[in-house]
Amino acid sequence: MLSTNALYTDLSGYYDLMCRDINYLAQSSSVHRLNKMLGNGNNHHLDLACGTGPHIRHFIDFGYQCSGLDLNQPMLELARARCPDASFMLQDMCQFTLDNPVDLITCFLYSIHYSASINALKQCIASVYQALVPGGLFVFNAVDKDTICNLSAVRHSTRFDNSQFVFESGWHYSGSGEQQALKLSIARTSVEGTQLWQDQHIMVAISFAELQALLCPYFDVHILAHDYDRITLWDNAAGNALFACIKRGV
Repeated sequence: MLSTNALYTDLSGYYDLMCRDINYLAQSSSVHRLNKMLGNGNNHHLDLACGTGPHIRHFIDFGYQCSGLDLNQPMLELARARCPDASFMLQDMCQFTLDNPVDLITCFLYSIHYSASINALKQCIASVYQALVPGGLFVFNAVDKDTICNLSAVRHSTRFDNSQFVFESGWHYSGSGEQQALKLSIARTSVEGTQLWQDQHIMVAISFAELQALLCPYFDVHILAHDYDRITLWDNAAGNALFACIKRGV
């Protein structure tokens, strides 16, 4: 079993394959609409845990001045190649600083949970607050620990470079404590045989009520349905949601 960072470093070239079913344009367009509705009207954007930069590519096309932040250098190199007009930084999203504040901060693909403890999540929220201008918008998606089904997983397959890849991921929560796991498996089959990578990421486990309580000292919080085609309020039942948070004036 590879360590978390080793898996993502060694397989960074396959990351886009692993995420090829994700509609990055729909996600980016939805947040762009939210920013026009709730934001301050300006376009300086930072994407936390930006990976290889697919969301940033769309925000640049929408007219934003973009930057990206990630802990993984190989991912950032791929992001720079995809988005040469953006700037990128190797930093921890739980303790990052910017030279100049921005208008919009995003964190897609449930990456907010990479804050592996409540204390680290608090630090992340504080860092975001400091990095936004007054009236700036912070948008991310999250999963409620109390709704996680440990038996559910997402699975898809694709062909690349004369190999068949099968990707599978799923949440696992023990039912207590502030940590949960994102379990991953990647199988690559070629004429030489099958290689299998299995790993799990330790991530923060939190309920939406707890998360809202952490955000409210800094932001006006809107919890929205996890629907990138239309903007509606969360129904108080679904286990995932979009959080749109407006920084309060200072």
